[in-house]
Amino acid sequence: MATLLRSALRPLRPLGGRRGPAADVPLRGVRHGAGLLYPGHIPTSPLQKALLAAGSAGMSLYNPYRHDMVAVLGETTGHRALKGLRDQMRKDPEGAEILQERPRISLSTLDLDKLRSLPEGSLGQEYLRFLDVNELLCHKFQQAWTLCVSQGRPRGCQRHYIPCPRTPLLRVSPDTRAPTRFVDDEELAYVIQRYREVHDMLHTLLGMPTNILGEIVVKWFEAVQTGLPMCILGALFGPIRLSAQSLQVLVSELIPWAVQNGRRAPCVLNLYYERRWEQPLLALREELGITEPPTVHVRGPA
Repeated sequence: MATLLRSALRPLRPLGGRRGPAADVPLRGVRHGAGLLYPGHIPTSPLQKALLAAGSAGMSLYNPYRHDMVAVLGETTGHRALKGLRDQMRKDPEGAEILQERPRISLSTLDLDKLRSLPEGSLGQEYLRFLDVNELLCHKFQQAWTLCVSQGRPRGCQRHYIPCPRTPLLRVSPDTRAPTRFVDDEELAYVIQRYREVHDMLHTLLGMPTNILGEIVVKWFEAVQTGLPMCILGALFGPIRLSAQSLQVLVSELIPWAVQNGRRAPCVLNLYYERRWEQPLLALREELGITEPPTVHVRGPA
């Protein structure tokens, strides 16, 4: 048990290394050793899942930038919600095709040059812009942390919610999503992997940045859409670190908007995004019933 907990709570290796199965290899229902359902699978008992859920929940609340811990929490608590999402995908023609073909979104499967050549305002162009913006934010975080350390006040960075550059998965890209390990069903393992890989697409659809406020808004949308306990906990406890001004904006305007749109939109996992790159983002929002976000400031550090 101790070995399992150490394995789960250990930060994932930096982006340069390969983690688990290749991002462009679909998860398939074949055996990969004794009791293994897919590459990287770690079979666990209900008690082990409960311990992992408790440990990862604590770490996630302490440091929401620990995306690896958020991933463990989602896998160990989301079985019922994942079954519901899988059933929704099976009933939808586009969703069923995704389950059959198992597409993956990663830097190795994306044609970045093609995305850059797409018309302004298209889903592909806006998604690429989202990735580029967050590449710049990563550098700004690193510079801010370096300044704090040089002034001898790294704890001040943490109080202002500036993550350490060594924090796992700080940089946002399709390849920073943790591989599935603790889901004991290969089809459900793909469902949660797909959810992770389209998370950045939801930021693009909703027009939300990756600062604290933007992430919380997306979590509220995802909580309504998916019912995953991980999303519900993130939506409820994420605001703890917000300033009073940001909290007021969140409660009065952004949460009602996110909940309303989450209820109105069809299941976002039923979209074959890879075939919709050329579709105008505004047209896709209209198709899904997603309205423009409230005209409030969510771009700052919150």
